[in-house]
Amino acid sequence: MSRPSDHYDSAPQPRDVIQPQLGVLGWVRWFWRQLTNMRTALFLLLLLAVAAVPGSLVPQRGADPNGVVAYKAAHPAIFPILDKLQAFDVYTSVWFSAIYLLLFISLIGCVIPRTKHHLDALRAKPPRTPSRLQRMPGFTTRTLAAAGEEASGVIESARRILRKDRYRVAVYDDGRSLSVSAERGYLRETGNLVFHIALLGILLAVGLGGGFGYVGQKVIAVGQTLVNSTVSYDSFNPGRFFSVAALNLIKITLDSLDVNYETKNQNALGEPLDYTAHVTTHGSDGKTESKTIKVNEPLAIGGTNVYLLGNGYAPRITVRDPHGHIVFRDAVPFLPQDANLTSLGVVKVPDGLAKQVGMIGFFYPTKAPLSSGALTSTFPGLRDPELTLNVYSGDLGIDAGVPRSVYSLDTDALTQLSGPGTKTAPVKLAPGQSVALPDGLGSVSFDGVTRYGSLTVNHDPAQGWVLFFALCVIGGLLTSLFVPRRRLWVKATEQSDGTLLLEYAGLARGDDPALAAAVASLAEAHSSRFDRPAELATTGKA
Repeated sequence: MSRPSDHYDSAPQPRDVIQPQLGVLGWVRWFWRQLTNMRTALFLLLLLAVAAVPGSLVPQRGADPNGVVAYKAAHPAIFPILDKLQAFDVYTSVWFSAIYLLLFISLIGCVIPRTKHHLDALRAKPPRTPSRLQRMPGFTTRTLAAAGEEASGVIESARRILRKDRYRVAVYDDGRSLSVSAERGYLRETGNLVFHIALLGILLAVGLGGGFGYVGQKVIAVGQTLVNSTVSYDSFNPGRFFSVAALNLIKITLDSLDVNYETKNQNALGEPLDYTAHVTTHGSDGKTESKTIKVNEPLAIGGTNVYLLGNGYAPRITVRDPHGHIVFRDAVPFLPQDANLTSLGVVKVPDGLAKQVGMIGFFYPTKAPLSSGALTSTFPGLRDPELTLNVYSGDLGIDAGVPRSVYSLDTDALTQLSGPGTKTAPVKLAPGQSVALPDGLGSVSFDGVTRYGSLTVNHDPAQGWVLFFALCVIGGLLTSLFVPRRRLWVKATEQSDGTLLLEYAGLARGDDPALAAAVASLAEAHSSRFDRPAELATTGKA
């Protein structure tokens, strides 16, 4: 059947929908609403967690600068690409900071309106009683006999019961019946707000703590002392707002380093079981104390935490000139290259010999030959140690005043005297041995091995606040999960036969398995207060 010619749908419709122009202000408002949406905040929080993953995959300059140097040596092709992407400075990178700030702004935009709405709700009266309670969950009725109580007295009794159970109550009179409306569970929304505000507090505390704090790394051999000053650290990373006044007087001497390895289980041979650094702390008052530092048990001293992040071997090397005079003597830290502590180190002798000498050394705690003829270590303990040195001479590049890493040797201006690529084999030394250097430069001796520990000193003034806000996050989350938000109503209506009909019902915001039981308990407790209770008429609704 065809439509009349004047029917609405028969009129020609415009092909293109013309939408109003938003303009600059409109786009700003749209962007702000999208940014302050709770879904956006959750997405940014997830994105922040994902963005932090690279920080656990590659070493970070702030926490493990030696690891960055070793990573560069092991992956020379990919290192420049990762470095440009700030993969070795993840937590201070531009992209991580952008996500961090957007999350901060998004949470503020979410929390402020919700806080205002929650405060308004706390001051408001419970809503009016619905006219048809039989539609509500847990609906039940009680009937009081004709000689029963007045409606006002019955409702007042219900009001007192609900107030005792910590409900907010309000009494309403619609002309035909009296009712009491009760509500509780606002603590659920309070916990939700506490959770989000505490999350903001954590972000703020972490940011300020990183700005006013500092992190310093130092590799010290047994017998050496760490002093808390900027020039004493191998690497020092201050926050944006760091002041030298934040450096408290700290002196720590490494007395010994105990390392236990697995020796019985052949499937886990050489796995580390325990690292323990025994140190002596020196207070500003001259008092000394003996302390221990473990991998997961830092030392708290002078407002800082001192962590034991790693350990290794420092061969004690002595270099003499052709006349036997000592020109170099030190315990040189070698960086581990594998789980069995095959280690790489550099020795630089700038003065005392006819030429400047540099040596790239490999230390094997338990040496073993490979099929190629090269050496490796088969166990991290000192079972059969050996030191090999590739010797270079020339310009070490340190006279120009340009800082150079003590863990690397620039060979561009040096001539290789021994090692691969030359006719002279590398210098090989067992503990206690001394060997002549090539070209009559002198001699080098391997005097023994000293353990060293890699200590990190971390000063974070906001650490206590982070803990406080973290506890608030947990408390707010548990409160928002386990506190039910519910409303209960009691209505009293006088019937034509003189009886009093009592109606009970409830409503929950979200899942509340105990709602029906709460309504039934209220009905029982309330109706049982009267001397002439009912001949009962009871109905229910799931």
